[in-house]
Amino acid sequence: MPTSTIASSPSRWAGGRKARSRTRPSSVPRSRKRSRWPTYVRHGCWQCHGFDGQGSIAGSKIAPNPLPFEAFSDFVRTTGGAMPPYQKAILSDEDLADIYAYLQSVPKARDPKTIPLLNP
Repeated sequence: MPTSTIASSPSRWAGGRKARSRTRPSSVPRSRKRSRWPTYVRHGCWQCHGFDGQGSIAGSKIAPNPLPFEAFSDFVRTTGGAMPPYQKAILSDEDLADIYAYLQSVPKARDPKTIPLLNP
């Protein structure tokens, strides 16, 4: 897949396969989450923070429950750490708000006690 191509949703990125596990309910409509996911991917957030903001060795966990928007915005715009600052010329206020909305829409992980396979 060319690097300029962006999948329109996580399931399309995964080859169109449906998730094998049941999806968790979310108070945010699925269309809203999907509509903002490409913005998160286009700006490369997934490269360090993972496709669902779960974090990795390169970037901290940012979802679910991101920082309050003001703190999130200040950090993204002026970070002094390994993450480069994203000024308005690179990441518009609208795109930043879309990314934040996507992170807010990521559902919390299920309690392991509710997963039958983990509790024989």
